[in-house]
Amino acid sequence: MLTARIKVIHVGYFITFEGVEGCGKTTQIKLLSEFLSTRGILSVLTREPGGCPIADKIRTILLDAENQALSPLAELMLYAAARAQHITEVISPALSAGKIVLCDRFCDATVAYQSFGRGIDRTIIDSLNFHACQGRTPDLTILVDCDPRVGLERARRRIEATSGPREERFELEALAFHQRVRDGYLQLAADDPNRFLIIDGSETIEEIFASITTQVDSRIPESLRAVC
Repeated sequence: MLTARIKVIHVGYFITFEGVEGCGKTTQIKLLSEFLSTRGILSVLTREPGGCPIADKIRTILLDAENQALSPLAELMLYAAARAQHITEVISPALSAGKIVLCDRFCDATVAYQSFGRGIDRTIIDSLNFHACQGRTPDLTILVDCDPRVGLERARRRIEATSGPREERFELEALAFHQRVRDGYLQLAADDPNRFLIIDGSETIEEIFASITTQVDSRIPESLRAVC
């Protein structure tokens, strides 16, 4: 008589951070990663576009200001390609291992930037995201909301202080573009209030961090705390 073996599969928790350029999300996601570490909770910190060697090469193309001739449709396809590779190499394995994944931008960014910002048909983007994401969707999305004027000024100061590659192709877009992106994010949050957590990006780093950690700490499944 054969005895069936039940394999216990731990499912992780997927948190994404979104917002316009210079909103402060990258600072906050790093702080959250450190916070989880101090609590003994394992997390994987990653970003889009990028997150793995192949996707990082695509990131270079997408964010290089010299590539202003890149068409909106080609831009969209490159984001989808980078995401598909990122999901396969980084996100899916980590979630399947029962880890918390913290991702700086994900599929909502494509909708906000390429649909609301660029004007590409939403159905095309949704279809590409469906295939690229391979069934992975965020459990929680933290939207750090910020006035695009303020965000762009912060982003430009950061770029000027950076000695590496100048990833500024989007920062060079007109203010109207960034306003459409912000409006897109707020619409996405209104359409899916259970997944989105809107944080006021005009507050101090400490105030924002306190708001985020309170919410995240209350939502992490107990099973993940035990596994990690």
